[in-house]
Amino acid sequence: MSNESITMNSNGSLNVPDNPVIPFIPGDGVGRDIWSASSPVFDAAVDSAYGGRRRIAWMEVLAGEKAYEQTGEWLPEETLAALRRYRVGIKGPLSTPVGGGIRSVNVMIRHKLDLYACIRPVRHISGVPAPVRHPENVDMVIFRENTEDVYAGLEWPSGSAEAAGLIEYIENRLGGKIRPDAAIGIKPMSPFGSKRLIRRAIKWALEHGRRSVTLVHKGNIMKFTEGAFREWGYELAREEFPETTLPEADAGEVPPGDGRIIIKDRIADAMFQQVLLRPAEYEVLAMPNLNGDYLSDALAAQVGGLGMAPGANVGDDAAVFEATHGTAPKYAGKDMINPGSVILSGALMLDHMGWSEAAEKIRAAVERTVSEGIVTYDLARQLEGARKVKCSEFGRAVIERM
Repeated sequence: MSNESITMNSNGSLNVPDNPVIPFIPGDGVGRDIWSASSPVFDAAVDSAYGGRRRIAWMEVLAGEKAYEQTGEWLPEETLAALRRYRVGIKGPLSTPVGGGIRSVNVMIRHKLDLYACIRPVRHISGVPAPVRHPENVDMVIFRENTEDVYAGLEWPSGSAEAAGLIEYIENRLGGKIRPDAAIGIKPMSPFGSKRLIRRAIKWALEHGRRSVTLVHKGNIMKFTEGAFREWGYELAREEFPETTLPEADAGEVPPGDGRIIIKDRIADAMFQQVLLRPAEYEVLAMPNLNGDYLSDALAAQVGGLGMAPGANVGDDAAVFEATHGTAPKYAGKDMINPGSVILSGALMLDHMGWSEAAEKIRAAVERTVSEGIVTYDLARQLEGARKVKCSEFGRAVIERM
């Protein structure tokens, strides 16, 4: 069986061969541990689902500390070229250099490949300890814009000539008033960037039978950026999805089985209370970058933390799936860290490839493993009677329960 590339059809859908090459980046810190525990799970799920007819040809590519040690670059162009060519990749957590230089290797991958949608499904897995009474009511998918807002932000420090020049321009030309010693930051948000993110969220909701998409913003204060995100979302729904969406204001009592998606919007700070008190009312959330950053972590905490939270960064031409937590260097090489985030991100990757049978095997096996109390230290300390296992042992336990 020869290895082949995933290609794209004219309608934007993926053409996935039975033996696709998938680039992977193990990651820094605990990345090696969790990748070693996770990759056999992916192979076992594919083999179990398809009886040997399909398999993944893994190809390691360099990024982060290992890349810098070997090439002098944190993110070599060869890695980006491989991710573009093969269209689907997966990675562990990557370190960001302290001090000068690049902001973040993770952010650089997203920007260089234009992976504009950060997608994070948040759903409680039975048996995982959670700090809320009814974590089973949390079943949301976050679509966070990945290329604008603070990720494209420009800053100038307090006392700099650039900040002083901007303050002078704003006061003299635009009539604003800013303290002379202020630092200055700019957050760009465009109709193009916002609409393509919201478009993907609505399409996903339609394809997966979800009933609502909620636009989360701070438009009551920042009317021309966050507020515009809200307006652009409603405008997009009216123009591109007139038969399949309905604004909340016009919804009234929508009869069961109506099939149309309700477009809602909520102020970001109020949404934090909503996901705690009324989570069952929300299904798909679309939001600018910073709001999505806060809210995705807060929702993950409601269902047990980032250790069990999958993530994807998806664009029109490529997608990279990743652990949503950091590198935790003090635990590196100790075979301790929960590999659940990468394992479940791999299931998300298989869904993206159209290999949903294998993805479901992973999710079901993870749930069986956790429900039996077989967990890594982070969950074991919260579960009475749990059987604490190593990172590698958790991966093997998941495989055994397929």
